[in-house]
Amino acid sequence: MDRNEIFERLNDVFADVFDDDTITVSEDTTAADIDGWDSLMHITLISAVEDEFDIKFDMKSVVAMKNVGDMADVIEQEA
Repeated sequence: MDRNEIFERLNDVFADVFDDDTITVSEDTTAADIDGWDSLMHITLISAVEDEFDIKFDMKSVVAMKNVGDMADVIEQEA
């Protein structure tokens, strides 16, 4: 799976979780960039990403993620 495919699928997950079809994430997207991305939504988002990519993030990886690019890095390693 290449990085473009990961971001296409992440865009779909983000649009679904945040109920906003206009969301487009990039390497540098953070919680501050998306309305409603708080700690509760972060848990929902992580679960949805895990389901989409059929992976399981460990807590160390989740804590280390500072932006969507970091999330994509972990997905690349796990997928």
